[in-house]
Amino acid sequence: MSHTFDPTILREYDIRGVIGETLGPDDARAIGRTFGTMLRREGGSKVAVGYDGRTSSPILERALIEGLTSAGCDVLSIGLSATPMLYYAEASAEEVHGGIQITGSHNPPDYNGFKMVFRGRPFFGADIQELGRLSAAGEWLDGLGEVETRDILKEYVDRLLLGLDGIDHSILAGIKVGWDAGNGAAGPALEALAERLPGEHHLLFTDVDGHFPNHHPDPTVEENLADLKALVAKKKLDFGVAFDGDGDRIGAIDGEGRVIWGDQLLMIYAEDLLNARTDSAGPATIIADVKASRALFDHVAAHGGEPLMWKTGHSLIKSKMKEVSSPLAGEMSGHVFFADTYYGFDDALYAGVRLLAASARLGKSVTDLRSAMPDMINTPEMRFQVDESRKFAAIQEVEARLADSPAPEIQDVNGTDGVRVTTADGWWLLRASNTQDVLVARAESDSQAGLERLLAQIDEQLALSGLERGETVGH
Repeated sequence: MSHTFDPTILREYDIRGVIGETLGPDDARAIGRTFGTMLRREGGSKVAVGYDGRTSSPILERALIEGLTSAGCDVLSIGLSATPMLYYAEASAEEVHGGIQITGSHNPPDYNGFKMVFRGRPFFGADIQELGRLSAAGEWLDGLGEVETRDILKEYVDRLLLGLDGIDHSILAGIKVGWDAGNGAAGPALEALAERLPGEHHLLFTDVDGHFPNHHPDPTVEENLADLKALVAKKKLDFGVAFDGDGDRIGAIDGEGRVIWGDQLLMIYAEDLLNARTDSAGPATIIADVKASRALFDHVAAHGGEPLMWKTGHSLIKSKMKEVSSPLAGEMSGHVFFADTYYGFDDALYAGVRLLAASARLGKSVTDLRSAMPDMINTPEMRFQVDESRKFAAIQEVEARLADSPAPEIQDVNGTDGVRVTTADGWWLLRASNTQDVLVARAESDSQAGLERLLAQIDEQLALSGLERGETVGH
């Protein structure tokens, strides 16, 4: 017996495909059996399993558990849950050695997939390729695992509320916040959390519905924040928070309806964390991905932190955090990772609590914190189709050209993840997506004229490699 996956579903950070086309119960069963085999070979024996609100998730969950138990692994089943609840179940229980969340994240309703944790670390990249190889070879252990069902909602919400420790709740009593769960899996936890938070809280779309009837659950796309903006304006709220489909990415707006992007949120969190840090603890390394604004890195340095630019991808960021003992990291995509008094995984509900905490500790409204940020002119993330065989090669060509004959206006070329070029006008980025046949471009300046010059440099480098910025494609 063996199982071969459709090669398109074995991605860099997770396993993801279209139900009935590239992904189904047989795949889930094989994932469970192979993951369980890999875990047992490294001394593990128990796996936490959760699933999001997609209509296909319960079927995949049953098959996944069948696979895990047939490999001899015991299963802690937490049922319908946000992804960070699964991460919490894995991180907080000593007897649990791995975790698998069934989720399509922010993808359309016909997608689904699996995010995995293996002995306390992200399971991605080479791990996923090895899972595919072992499945195709049928190299499985046999056994008969047992299944335990546990409702962790209350203890998870208890843990979230510790994010307000040390803050006088009377300071928060007058705060008014809007929350948009987007009919995603975070809805039930958000309801339970809001009941216990100080202040006034208004909730949108907490009913879990895998068809996402109100709007697509990706809080980094501004049009998906329209309902939240309307709520904040109508009720005169202090700020608003939105979640993606599985609750591991946060979006936010201030009291004036301005979007607070991922790197801007990280500026707030970093200022709060660094202000509270004692000198004896030494400078804290704060990590952000290569798409983040220069303003963030400057802000971290100005508050005594060590800014570190790293590769895009939640698994890559989490791994780097462990390596350098970073207490805080984030991405433009809304993944925020707290390890100072939390577990180091990306949890949008906890990030929402920490936004309340930061506002209280800093003594400023979220709107004031947003207003204090420098006005940078950015492009949105531009993603354009490039043949799979060309995408990485093109980036290497750009990097080689800039290394051989840098233009006089170029101040720095950073090759951490793609090519990020700094000039007097600002910076531009070109990188190859790890998950799609696209190149990603972004530029930032403090003037429109500067931005145009940066875009011209991107276009010049693409043209030298026989490419051009085509129409922007989705995630």
